[in-house]
Amino acid sequence: MRPASLATVTFLAVTALTAPAGAQAPSQPAPTAILELDYVDTSNESTDQTADHAKRLHDFSEALRRDLAASGKYRLVPMACGAEPCGSRRGLDELNKAARAAGVRFVAFGGIHKMSTLVQWAKIQIADMDQDRIVFDRLVTFRGDTDESWRRAEHFVAAEIAALSLDGPGAKAPAKLAVFDFELQDSSGGAGIIAESAEDAEQLKRATLAARKLIADSGRYRLIDVDGADDAPVKAHDIRECDGCDARISGRLGADFSLVGIVTRITRTDYAVTYRLRDARTGELVAVEQTDLRIGANYSWDRGAAWLIEKKLLAAQRP
Repeated sequence: MRPASLATVTFLAVTALTAPAGAQAPSQPAPTAILELDYVDTSNESTDQTADHAKRLHDFSEALRRDLAASGKYRLVPMACGAEPCGSRRGLDELNKAARAAGVRFVAFGGIHKMSTLVQWAKIQIADMDQDRIVFDRLVTFRGDTDESWRRAEHFVAAEIAALSLDGPGAKAPAKLAVFDFELQDSSGGAGIIAESAEDAEQLKRATLAARKLIADSGRYRLIDVDGADDAPVKAHDIRECDGCDARISGRLGADFSLVGIVTRITRTDYAVTYRLRDARTGELVAVEQTDLRIGANYSWDRGAAWLIEKKLLAAQRP
C-alpha cells in the first residue's frame, strides 16, 4: 500500500463553468473571501482526532488564502456575517448581503469529509456574486490524514482555482427557475369518487424532489424557492389550472422561468407526467413535454419525472 506521505490527489468529479480558452484575466485582483471550511469525519476510528483535524482544516484555509493571493488574480478580503465570521453553512441571502457589504466579488466555500482511515474528500465551490452563479465546483479525493497529505490537497485545489478564467466573454449565468410542487390531475373513471390519497401526496412530493435535485445538480438553472408563494392556486395545488399565473408568481419571486409539473391519472394503471415551462417575464409557454407511464402504481411517478427532466428539459437548448 502506498504510504500516506506519498498521497496523491485525484480529480474525480467536476462541474466547471469557466470562460473559453484565451480569456483575459481582470486587470486588478478580484476581491475574494475564503470562508472557513466544514469538516465531517465518518471514518469511525477509535482515536479522537478532533484537535488535529481542526488545526489541519484551519491550516488548509490559510494556505489557500496565501496561495491565491500570491497568484496575483485574487485580493483576499475578510467577510463577516454580523458579529461572527461567515461560514459555509450560512444561507445564500446572508452571504450575498455580507459580500456586498465587504465589496467581495468571489466567495469560496466548501468542506472536507473523511470517509475512512485513508480516504478523504474535499468539495470546494466559488460563487461569483456579481453574476450570481457558481464559477468553480470541484470534488477531489486525497489519500491519508497527515499534514503532508492535506498540504498536497490544498496545493492541487489552489492551482485549479488560480487557473480559473475570471472575466472571459460568453459566460452565461444559470437561468433562475421556479419549480412548483407536482400536482395530480385525475382523469380516470374514479375521478371525483376516489379522493387523492396520502400515498398519492407522498409520491407527488417525491416526484417534485427528484425533479428539483436533477435541475439543481445540472448547473443549467438556479432554483428559486417557491415556499414563500402564498397565492391561492399554489396553496390549493391547482396552479396547473390558473391559466399561466405561475409565470406571474415566479416573476415576483425573482425567477426567469416557471415550471409546473403534472401527473395525469388516465386509469389506475396508466399515467402521464407532464411539465409546462413558461417565461416568467412574458408569460409565454416555452415548452410542454410529456412521458407516458404504464407501470401500474403511483410509486413510478418520481421515475417518470426524473426521466422527463433528464431527457427533455436538460437535454434541450436552454431558452
